[in-house]
Formats: sequence, C-alpha cells, structure tokens
Amino acid sequence: MRQYCVRRMSPVVIVITLLVIIVTPTTLQPSVATTNNTTADTPDNPFFHMTVTSNQSTSTVGDKTNVTLRAIFATVPNELGIGNWNLILQPALDELNRRHPEMNIQIEYAEPYGEYRNSVLDRLSNGDPVDIISLDQIWLGEFAEKGLIRNLTADFEQWGRMGDLYEANLDGSVYNNTLYGLWLWTDVRGMWYWKDMLQEAGVDPESLRTWDGYISAAVKLNDFFGDRITQGVHLIGAPHARDLWYPYLWMLGGEILELRGGHPTKGAYWFPSYNSSEGVQAMDFLKQQVDAGIKPQKEHGWGLEFANRTFPVMIEGSWMLSGFPRESWPTLEQEVGFIPMFPVPNGTTQTSTMMGGWELAIPSTSQHSDLAWELITIMAEPQILGPFLRDMGFLPTQHTLGEGPSSQPLKESIPFFEEMVSMIPYGRGRQNPAEYPQIAEHIHEAIQQVYNGSASPREALDIAAAKSAASLGWR
Repeated sequence: MRQYCVRRMSPVVIVITLLVIIVTPTTLQPSVATTNNTTADTPDNPFFHMTVTSNQSTSTVGDKTNVTLRAIFATVPNELGIGNWNLILQPALDELNRRHPEMNIQIEYAEPYGEYRNSVLDRLSNGDPVDIISLDQIWLGEFAEKGLIRNLTADFEQWGRMGDLYEANLDGSVYNNTLYGLWLWTDVRGMWYWKDMLQEAGVDPESLRTWDGYISAAVKLNDFFGDRITQGVHLIGAPHARDLWYPYLWMLGGEILELRGGHPTKGAYWFPSYNSSEGVQAMDFLKQQVDAGIKPQKEHGWGLEFANRTFPVMIEGSWMLSGFPRESWPTLEQEVGFIPMFPVPNGTTQTSTMMGGWELAIPSTSQHSDLAWELITIMAEPQILGPFLRDMGFLPTQHTLGEGPSSQPLKESIPFFEEMVSMIPYGRGRQNPAEYPQIAEHIHEAIQQVYNGSASPREALDIAAAKSAASLGWR
C-alpha cells in the first residue's frame, strides 16, 4: 500500500460548491427550478429545490428501488449561473443508473446563499444520513478530527487511479496519512497582463519575472498611465492576501507549518514555521512593493478589475477567464498575456503557486457509502469530468486530463490551458489541520501590519506565530 505523506498537503466570485448528498429511498419527484435563500425545510420552501433525473429508462419494475440523492451546492464561478452542476451530475447520474438497473436514482439539490461550512457541520453533527459532501481543501482536517468523514484509503486503493492524480492534489486529499476526499478540479495563480498597455508604456513583460523587475515595471506603469488606471500592478489587500503570499514563502523553501515533537498533548504536532528567515524574506517583498508606492487593494473583484483594464498587471487565479465573455476566449491570447509563475527573487529560484479547490468526501453518517463512492468515481472519469472542465474553464487534477489523450478538447477551448497546467507540478495546497482557519487569520493580521507600517516583517510574523502556536496547543 502506498504511504501517504503530509509533506505537501494540498488545497470562485469564487465560491465553488459545498456538496452534500443524502441517499434515501423515496418516490421520484418532478424537476423544479426555483431559487432559495434559506436553509429551512418547509413544504412551501423546500431546501432541496432542484432535481436531476436520469435519462436512462425508469420504467416500473416490481423490485426496482427508488433512490434520491440529495445535494447542496453553491454557485460555480462562471457566466452559466445556477444549475451548472447539472453539467456533471447528469452524465454521472445516467451512468450510475445504467450500472444499477435495479434502481431508479435521482438527485435533488440546493444552491443556498449562506454559511456552507456551518450548514454541513450542523447537518452532520445532528446525525443526518448524509452520503457525500464537498469540502474546501483547508477544511479536511477539521472534519476528519471531528470524526465527521470516512477513511477512504482502501477505496482509493481499490479504485486504481491514484497514479493519475497530480502529486499536490493527491497530497491535498490526505490528513494524518489518511485519504479522506477526492480533489476533482483545481486552480492556479499566475501573472496576467494586457499586451497593449505594457507595450504602450514601454514595459517588457519578461521584466515581470523577477522581484526587482516586477516593482520597476509597476513604477513605470504608474508614471506612464497616471490617473487613467488604478495602478500599474494589483497588490491584494483583502483577507485572503495570504494565499498570494504563500508562493513566495514556498519558493524560498519555507513552510506554513512543520511537524515538531514534544507537543503537550499530541506528541508530534504542527508548529508554525512561517516566521522563518524565508517567511521574513517573503514578507519583505510585500513591504518593498508598498515602499515603491504600490497600494494594497482591500476590495477584490476576483479578476474583474483586470478585465476592466483598471490594472495592466494582476497576479490572479485561473478563474480570471470567467471575467471575459466566452465568445472572446478564442482570440483572448492576442490581447492578454499570461506568465505561468509568481515573480521570483532571482533567475535561479523555482517559482511556486497556490492551488485551491473542492474535494468530495463521504460522511461518517452515510448509510450508502458504496453507492456514494461509486458516484464520486464516475464524476472523476475523464469522459464525464472533461466536458465539465471544458465548459466551466476549470483545471484538472488528473494527468490524463492535463496532458494526456483526454486533454485535447481542453487545450482547444480554454485559453492558456497548457501554460496554467504547467504550474501544477510546482503548485502547493495549504496544510489542513483543524486549526488552519485561526492560523490563516494570524497571517492576515501580519500582512496588514506590514502594509500599514505598524510592524516590520520580522515583528509581524513573530507576533502572528506566537498566536498560531497557542491555537495549535503549544504552551
């Protein structure tokens, strides 16, 4: 059996999905397509308000069992709007029904506008018979620590396709050397720029590759365009600014956390290491940008500010494409450039990127775990998942869809697909202990202190690390 290492545990408006599937025998109901803003279940306002039925034959057979899979989704991030999950649910459901002719299976799902994580925690804590949930990669440890999701290691082994997953995406499905979820798709972050604006200002895009060149380009763009733009490059100041700081930490050889022995109650456990010399150097690059007159942007439009040409250069995720009309994609590379990297301190440094994404897991309350796992693996099949990635503009977690025979439709339809996929081997997911949300907030506070000048990079990180150590139970 393969040994799973926690060395690189991997992770729109980017709210992807919080998926919950409940399997219960029921009578098939007609499809509906209404919207719902509450999590309350009432006859007049059902929580599971959208239905997918199989295109396979559902003729009545004496011993045929009717099964309803219930799901909770948040809206996926592109112009297609509510109902996008049908693009993958429909073919997966058809295949599931084909494999089980003794069943009539349908899916009821909701796309609520609320606290997805808390909603799922409440349902599982209440003992609801939930069969599948989608988890943000950074929540995996919390749900595993609370005993809310099942160990899927044996299922992965029997599945036989682990070797097709990119290393970081497989690692991101692991907590405490145990597999708990399947990471279906991912994203990467890199540098986007408007070709005409850089040319007009006399800025060579290649200069953006190094820290010094990036800052010099920002100053030059500010001087040239003045008040015609917000500023030359975008520096994120929103709470998730840490997600764009991590790659600088990683490229220098630093880590957010490290395993350390001697914990008061857990033996070996996570200890904050982001205040290392590598962390200070990474944080100093943010300070250098502020010192050069680059202002942190507290409001984040997830790339719309770039698509609107208010920033000639922006470090942003692969979801940037959703800011452009789909009909513009075939010619987008003529106007926009993408450099598959974060700026590096020098030409010998290997760049890095952060990858996010959602994973499908099976709760401990599941009454149909075998059927739930089968559905998950069907959704991961290249012939099912590939068209969904193509239509949504998402990136794969599988080699077959990234550069294998099933990748061609994605290369032909998604701008910069090959460039973005080339970053996956250098990508990282965030470590996912149960205490990660508190740690993330501590790092956010440190970044804000550096931005506003109230602390040096060393001081800010040391203060944050002390708080993180306490949150992790070190005394």
